[in-house]
Amino acid sequence: MYGGALGGSVPLLLFIAGMIGLTISGGADMPVFWAVAWIACVIGFFFAASKSDYCSALIRGIGNSNGAVVITLYFFAGVFGQLLKEGGLVEGLLWIGTELHVTGAAFAVLALICAMAFSVATGTSVGTAAAMTPVLYPAGVMLGCDPAVLAVAILAGAGFGDNCSPHSDTTIASAASQGAEIKDVVKARIPFVLIAAAFSIVFVLVFGGGGEVTAKNTPGTETNPWGLLMFLSFLVLIFVVFRNRHMIEAFIWGIIAAVILGLVTNGFSFGDIFHFPAVKGDSSGLVQDGIASVANTMIFVLIILGLSQIMVEAGVIQKLLQFCGRFVRGKRSAELAIIGVTTAVSVPISHNTAAALVVGPGFVNAMGRKFGIAPSRRAIMMDCSVTSLYFTIPWHSSVITWFGMLTIASHDWNIPLPSLWTSFMNPYAWGLFIVTIIAALTGWKRKAVGPHDVDADEDPEHGHLSRVDGEVQG
Repeated sequence: MYGGALGGSVPLLLFIAGMIGLTISGGADMPVFWAVAWIACVIGFFFAASKSDYCSALIRGIGNSNGAVVITLYFFAGVFGQLLKEGGLVEGLLWIGTELHVTGAAFAVLALICAMAFSVATGTSVGTAAAMTPVLYPAGVMLGCDPAVLAVAILAGAGFGDNCSPHSDTTIASAASQGAEIKDVVKARIPFVLIAAAFSIVFVLVFGGGGEVTAKNTPGTETNPWGLLMFLSFLVLIFVVFRNRHMIEAFIWGIIAAVILGLVTNGFSFGDIFHFPAVKGDSSGLVQDGIASVANTMIFVLIILGLSQIMVEAGVIQKLLQFCGRFVRGKRSAELAIIGVTTAVSVPISHNTAAALVVGPGFVNAMGRKFGIAPSRRAIMMDCSVTSLYFTIPWHSSVITWFGMLTIASHDWNIPLPSLWTSFMNPYAWGLFIVTIIAALTGWKRKAVGPHDVDADEDPEHGHLSRVDGEVQG
């Protein structure tokens, strides 16, 4: 790229600037963001010394395997969420709120816990945002929750599972890249997770109320305890996941359960699920509506993956890794470098697993071995970093999904829509980031390594520390 690393950053920087400008002007909307991203891609083209390489990098990014996983999850999570909503789960939650007086901040905490449970079970923040937001957000707003705090509570819950679930892709990537056992990483990470979760609950409990309870007088809205039966499909999905089945298989069984329950409770009919439209252009039913609810987000994710790949292949990330490696002198600064570099790399890259795989095998591994940091410890430092502030940044896949579903819920139920930048209020993200920084500065839990960890200077495969090249490779 002409201009080196700075030139490679131009497309993404232009896109970010465009998003900020649209938000300030009040024109923030997903399809408008597509146009800004497209313009950024075209302008970046003229900064490329090799135009054909630039185009190839853009295609590689859009065809990224991580992106394919996210897009496939969208297809199934979107339909699952649509079935839950149409099956009456929103009305069931409204019944809990009005009849059991679980309103305001109390319901916001309940929404946080529901999102946490779903994300831990599924290990996917994207799936959680797509399936839970259309149900929890409208119910909470009509039960007197503060819209912005309720929204970030759902986002916080989605990030919680992505951070601590043993079958989350970030957990697997961080452990595998450091040669650590997943069970050691999960066990050692529990204190970090619990502190951040407790902070989130307190934050939501203090600031999550204050709204007006409108559940019983909102036109077209009613309460129905039978809608709560739709939660059984949620339990079916969780059961299948814990049987070590594929995530897509779990969603399919969950969808089948939701269809059966919806039919039994008269939430919808077979014709509502799919029918031949009487007029061309009309919806064919809930399956189409579920896919359509995430279609805007899917296109957005593909464009962002392309912009991220251009930055990576232009050498921007490599220069960052090399620069930071020069200032590390001991375990404390090594852990701070792992946190800082992982966080910095996750800012431009729209998928946190991809960010972990960029820094894990080279930078984090070399840094950990050089300064004797145990595999599970450096996996924790990296994983907590890639699942903390990542969940505050508006152009990341999980946040994009969350905001897209908020937009649809706002339109469907005629309720307030928080700003896209509300994501920066995410209490779990900030709580986890602060705890991780404190742990690196003080050495807290540094000795609490797993039984399968091997210290760097005792690793028979890699030899002694004195033999490890001091130069950090990306």
